[in-house]
Amino acid sequence: KLTSLALQPAITPELVHGRVHLKCSYSRPSAKPPLQYLVVWSRLSTPGKKEQIQRDTTLQSFSYAEVNGRNLRLGDTVFCTVTAFSRDTPEWQSLPEESKGFYAGIKFLPESLQIAEDGKEHVLSILSTVPIACPGQDDSCKITLQLSTEDLGKNSQLPGPPNIALSACQVDLLRAPCSESSCAAAAVTVTAVTDFAQDGNRVSRIRAEPVRRRDFLWRAYTPKDVKVTVRDLPTGNCYSFTDPHIITFDGWRYDNYKIGTFLLCRSVSRAFEVHVRQWDCGGHRSATACNCGVAAR
Repeated sequence: KLTSLALQPAITPELVHGRVHLKCSYSRPSAKPPLQYLVVWSRLSTPGKKEQIQRDTTLQSFSYAEVNGRNLRLGDTVFCTVTAFSRDTPEWQSLPEESKGFYAGIKFLPESLQIAEDGKEHVLSILSTVPIACPGQDDSCKITLQLSTEDLGKNSQLPGPPNIALSACQVDLLRAPCSESSCAAAAVTVTAVTDFAQDGNRVSRIRAEPVRRRDFLWRAYTPKDVKVTVRDLPTGNCYSFTDPHIITFDGWRYDNYKIGTFLLCRSVSRAFEVHVRQWDCGGHRSATACNCGVAAR
């Protein structure tokens, strides 16, 4: 009896009495007879499978569900489905309309990174899609995240040394008015470590963990890791060895038997240079010098 009413349900985050709630709002058509609304809340339990967590029958054009850490937790993707029906004749119903999925928790943008060993910095944005409550008077309205990296090795199989560097080990998500996609935001830069090794492309991950939180909601939550693929680039090598023989980046070979301090290498594009100190190690019969010290900037 009731055709599609274009209810267009949408989920937005909101603080209600200092507690995190999700609000399902929908348009209220001017229909006669007066309408009631059935709002069914569900969350994604496994990929492609939804689990119902709450049902409301209301005259209002909205419904609330609390993110309480039990039936609805941080890290859940949440949906609300709305059906309108007549109060006088409940069998007159509209077709159910479902909202887009709302992810409640910490988001990283981009969700994964592909970078190269070229020294470039890549910005990683960290967003909270839900508002941050202030659990006590001595607590500021923020979430502190401890950041760490782990190298998963080539093709994610073998662990190895650090392959990426972050500009910060901790970030604070400060409470701000909720916009379309964020209620708090921070950013770090990610750079690939130039390791001077031909070790192929490697995979690392960035992990973020909330620290020093009293409320159970955040203490029990660990955001998803960020996968970072680092593309290996060819690297140059040069040498100064034994008494000393020199091999330059482009393969030239020569000897330097002199005593003193010498400039071995200086970059024309960045603050990088290498000095070497040589001393006499040949005795009275032959003029031979050996490396005895090195300084690099």
